[in-house]
Amino acid sequence: MTAVAAGAVADALRAARELAQPAFTTVFDEEFVARLGLGDGPLAGLPFAVKDNLDVAGVPTTAACPTRTRPAAAHATAVARLLAAGAVPVAKTNMDQFATGLVGTRTPYGACHSVFSAAHVSGGSSSGSAVAVAAGVVPLALGTDTAGSGRVPAAFNGLVGFKPSRGVVPNTGLLPASPALDCITTFTRTVAEAAAAFTVLAGPDPSDPYSRALPVSPPPGVAQRMRVIGVPSTPLELDPPHAEAWAAALRHAGTVARLVPVDVEPFLAAARLLYGSALLAERLAAFGAELEVDGPHLDRTVRSVVLGARRFSAADAYAGLTELQRLRARAMPAFVGVDALLLPVTPGHPTLAEVAAEPVAANARLGTFTNMVNLLDLCAVAVPAGARPDGLPFGVQLLAPAFADHPLLELAGRWCGERDAQTGGPAERTLLAVAGAHLTGQPRNRDLVELGGRLHCRARTGPGYRMYLVPGPFPRPGLVSGDGPADGVELEVWDVPAFAVDALRPSIAAPLTLGPLELDDGRTVLGFVAEPQAADPTQDITGWGSWRAYLDGGCNLF
Repeated sequence: MTAVAAGAVADALRAARELAQPAFTTVFDEEFVARLGLGDGPLAGLPFAVKDNLDVAGVPTTAACPTRTRPAAAHATAVARLLAAGAVPVAKTNMDQFATGLVGTRTPYGACHSVFSAAHVSGGSSSGSAVAVAAGVVPLALGTDTAGSGRVPAAFNGLVGFKPSRGVVPNTGLLPASPALDCITTFTRTVAEAAAAFTVLAGPDPSDPYSRALPVSPPPGVAQRMRVIGVPSTPLELDPPHAEAWAAALRHAGTVARLVPVDVEPFLAAARLLYGSALLAERLAAFGAELEVDGPHLDRTVRSVVLGARRFSAADAYAGLTELQRLRARAMPAFVGVDALLLPVTPGHPTLAEVAAEPVAANARLGTFTNMVNLLDLCAVAVPAGARPDGLPFGVQLLAPAFADHPLLELAGRWCGERDAQTGGPAERTLLAVAGAHLTGQPRNRDLVELGGRLHCRARTGPGYRMYLVPGPFPRPGLVSGDGPADGVELEVWDVPAFAVDALRPSIAAPLTLGPLELDDGRTVLGFVAEPQAADPTQDITGWGSWRAYLDGGCNLF
């Protein structure tokens, strides 16, 4: 770890210990962090926090239940992937017990509140993870989202909360709430940071029966660039401050895409099924045994809600599934005419006192617009949408069909005004030339594909480029313009979303960099090039004509 990265981790550990509200169940010490064996990857030195229903080896996974004291034997897959990418875990975060709640108050470790108001709830169940990022302790935190737990706290704390398609980020090492619906999510300040984390986290895991691979290309009907947003065709029932902020959000939406009215009632009806039908019994099956013996270690509301599912029969469960299918058939045709659906994340932002007075009703209302997303197999991203008149943050969510993750992130980036660093214009797509490990079939090509890249063309550099072997943990080629051959060096040009450029930058170690690269047809595009100091004559491999040819010539680097 570099001195700068080590300093960032030390600062995060110190900030976690000093945070005034109970965002953390465990803050790691420097010795524990040093033993983790961190990788040297695209997120090297990035501090992150972990919701306490995800395993970190050697640390109990409490799920906000203090009697769960046995240390985890292994890291959750999501945690292990961040570690392998060089990110550094600094703490486990507080949550609604057993991930059952959208408020952030159902925990024996103390209720969290919004960083914008000590009187208002933080949102849950991933309360501590959202607070950790919003308070500036870490730039990235893992949460989970079964019914909105990754989006509600993001909205209440002014963050980006990305909920991928079900199964794309494996749930191995997650204490389940509803195994068929659980999704591991991220909290970040920017969409680009969410996209960078998603690149590391996504990918199938055979040990997770619900794991799914993200297709190389989105399914038919999912646009690479989303230009049409569906908005509710009838007024929504929102608290007055939320209604005013929603009106402003709709005006902003019209500057991002074309708006089309959509009947959202089938979506909202599906949301009511999650806790209002026998579908609730999945939570009883998942962790009901943990609630059998009552005691001060259990949250009374969580216990009552989940054990209440005993009233349902198997016939009730099948009736609920049949109703869900009926509502899905009514809801999903909306995406024939629109790329994504825009909704508020919640109808309002309750205070801690309001939740204490009506713990079930207040929580249920927060799920009005979020509960159906996993039931209907959608991906979603919560994004900031300004402030309410009282100064509290307001958040909206963009929803799209399964496996539209990358186009949805690109749309979210445009919503947030994240701009292409090269042109200063709205984030769109760009051409990126690659000549080494990002080539088709090479180890890092997956990075481009999972960021939404498409092979644009096979090409060669313009005349004069030389290729040098760049030493390091993973030897790679570096292209330097100079006195190379007239026919150039073989490469590929990829068409990638512009946010992918920012997502890739952390993985590029000197002397490699991104800069202008001339092609054999005279065009200049962004490409992987090397700084002049990489031009070591003893490492010149230009004669091979391409990185693949060099590898095929007997050099087995991978």
